[in-house]
Amino acid sequence: MAEVINLDKQVFKKDNFDKVFDKNFKYFLQPNITPNFTISDFFELYESLFYEILKEGEQQSHRYILNKTADYLGVKINDETDIQALLNEITSLKNDLLDANKTLLDLNKK
Repeated sequence: MAEVINLDKQVFKKDNFDKVFDKNFKYFLQPNITPNFTISDFFELYESLFYEILKEGEQQSHRYILNKTADYLGVKINDETDIQALLNEITSLKNDLLDANKTLLDLNKK
């Protein structure tokens, strides 16, 4: 003897599907649990790991922390090429001043 099973099917238009269903699967994620970790804990850990952290690198380095902090504070960190260019300009201006002083001294002797 065959039994009849009625199936109800609900159809959504493509435009309405995203309004009804979340395709990001957020319900599979673990709930956002705030760790019991204080700023003091962070700095203690930072101090203990200070010399283990690489000096240079795109991530997980002192350079990364420096650049991230500079971005947050809105300051520009001068690199060595900027400093060298300024030193070269200072040297050039010193030479110009020395030449001007020599010219002035020569004119005063006449």
